[in-house]
Amino acid sequence: MTSPMKNSRATASRRSLQHMLRALLSHARLFAMAMTLSLGLAAISQAADTAAAAVKVDDNSFRCMRQMTPVRHFFVDNLTGDIAGTLAAANAPKGAPYPAGSVVQLVPTEVMVKREAGFSPATGDWEFFELDVNEKGAKIGKRGFAEVNNRFGKNCFACHAPAREPWDFICESNHGCDAIPIDHKMTGALQRSDPRCGPAVPEAGDTMALLKLRALVTIGATVGWFKSLF
Repeated sequence: MTSPMKNSRATASRRSLQHMLRALLSHARLFAMAMTLSLGLAAISQAADTAAAAVKVDDNSFRCMRQMTPVRHFFVDNLTGDIAGTLAAANAPKGAPYPAGSVVQLVPTEVMVKREAGFSPATGDWEFFELDVNEKGAKIGKRGFAEVNNRFGKNCFACHAPAREPWDFICESNHGCDAIPIDHKMTGALQRSDPRCGPAVPEAGDTMALLKLRALVTIGATVGWFKSLF
């Protein structure tokens, strides 16, 4: 026969065990809530970081070329403010990847922008733009990755692809890209006559260079129209 004292001890032991279990469950719930909150905050922080890292590009992203930074025969800028990083890549003797936000422009109506990492792996995250420019500013006519063509009917990405490594798709005379039908005198004349910059600042020979360029564009448009008939 069980004594009252033993029953009392057993009851106290059960109550103590139940109390411990409740405490453990309470701690487990608090830990689970803390983990959920922590993961939620991490996800929010990651989303905020991604949004902050996104390179936003619209009509207002493009300005007078002569207000950009010259590098040899082209101009650069950076939409995120990292112009030092862009210049470091542009001047790297053996090539280097450009930072996000980099803008590379040879003539007023064509430009490429380095988007955020992973945006377009096939094109090295570069997006290509064709612009309409006048004294009021720039308006994006076409934009994209592997589907944008220049005014001569050439595909922008296909032209730049040979310079993928180590030049990060930036074409220059020794970077493996196919030659374009215009020379530095023509591109310089276009740069000096960018209508967004106010009055042109022509150099000797610019008028003839622009006349030759217009003829090339006209011929290219005519050839494209002719090909479209067949």
